[in-house]
Amino acid sequence: MKSIPIVSKKPSTVAAFRSACDKSGGDFIPVILKEHDAIISYFNYELPEIKILDFGDGDTAAEKIMDVIHADPWLLFGGIIAIVQDNKQKIEMEKQRDPNILLILRRPDFEANTDRILRILTQNKQFLFNRGMQQQMNTNETGSFVSDNDPMDILFYCNLITSYLYNTNRINDEGRAGIQGALMELLLNAVEHGNCKISYDEKTEWLSAGKNMLDLIAQKCRDPAALNKKVYISYDISNLRTRISVRDDGDGFDWRKRLEGELKAGLHGMGIKLAESFVSSVSYNAKGNEASFEIANQRNATNTIPVIMQEQQVLNFEHKQIVCRENETTNDLYYIRSGKYAVYVQRKLVSVLTTNDIFIGEMSFLLNDRRAATIMAIGSGSLVKIPKIEFISLIRQHPHYGIFLSRLLAQRLARQSYQTVQIQGELSRIKQELETIKTPGM
Repeated sequence: MKSIPIVSKKPSTVAAFRSACDKSGGDFIPVILKEHDAIISYFNYELPEIKILDFGDGDTAAEKIMDVIHADPWLLFGGIIAIVQDNKQKIEMEKQRDPNILLILRRPDFEANTDRILRILTQNKQFLFNRGMQQQMNTNETGSFVSDNDPMDILFYCNLITSYLYNTNRINDEGRAGIQGALMELLLNAVEHGNCKISYDEKTEWLSAGKNMLDLIAQKCRDPAALNKKVYISYDISNLRTRISVRDDGDGFDWRKRLEGELKAGLHGMGIKLAESFVSSVSYNAKGNEASFEIANQRNATNTIPVIMQEQQVLNFEHKQIVCRENETTNDLYYIRSGKYAVYVQRKLVSVLTTNDIFIGEMSFLLNDRRAATIMAIGSGSLVKIPKIEFISLIRQHPHYGIFLSRLLAQRLARQSYQTVQIQGELSRIKQELETIKTPGM
């Protein structure tokens, strides 16, 4: 059960959202926020992954909230569904390409499709609400989405995937734009040409008449043969790379012939070549109704320094330089801005910390104890040093950070518990194998 806040003063919008939450079977609880102080307090202390902001209700609350989010992106990143009043406002907001926004909808579209939006969130709660846990556990994240032919659905799924990769440091701004461009081209091709069977000539005639492709797709989907077809999006995300596939229920096409042709400017017909221009390679199945691409994830990316830590000392480390030594009495906390760091206990390597681990030295920091391990830089990197007395003062001034940091520590404990279970399972398996080997000779 998840609470989703909506910042809006429009009764019809709030009513549509309440109704959709009621129909979700208790999966989502609506939180209606109107006053600025209440909104900031809720966002800071509850840290909601999904937020609905109404930019078209004539108030400035949504814009002020965005200013707060932009001022402290480390704490309040991502997951915004934006409501606007009309197409003009929608186009203006789309031009901003804000990485925090998942979807931009005109008010009538939001109110008519709230059930569908929550259904998508319901089907992908683990993908949305456990950000980074699989990454920290060094396990692959695999899954799939099944989308209708509605362009709103495929845009939502496209933004969900790219925002997730961006917010978990797998891609940077440039990579986000590239994946978003490639994925949208493949998804639109799947809907238009795959499921709706819109031919090249038919699309040319339609666009030449100045008509909107969304209207042609809607017209085609009135035919049950197209209406019941789906678009399948699958992902396989590891720490090293991301692979995404798009498949439709159409008859496929001769992709070899299309790839051999030259890229020519026109009303359309450039989707395949454009997709390849966004990512390094796109491959197709033999039938031509499935396309896949793979990208290398960025590694050891630089973490954004949280606002409350920006005045603290930044330390730069070279390869094999010691951060702290086992049994030292120091208890400073270190925020990992960049680099990798080896953890040695009694001169044995026990783990390697990266930017995904966020902090170094939290045990001695919290327990006021000696250092439990020696930490050594692997390659170059930088850390933000936070003396304990400074950190306590910062938390007093910004108590909501204490809640967020507690969540991070809880995640680390969950990861360690997961790893312990994995090790115990492996030991049990080895023990059984050894007993099996001993049995014949006894």
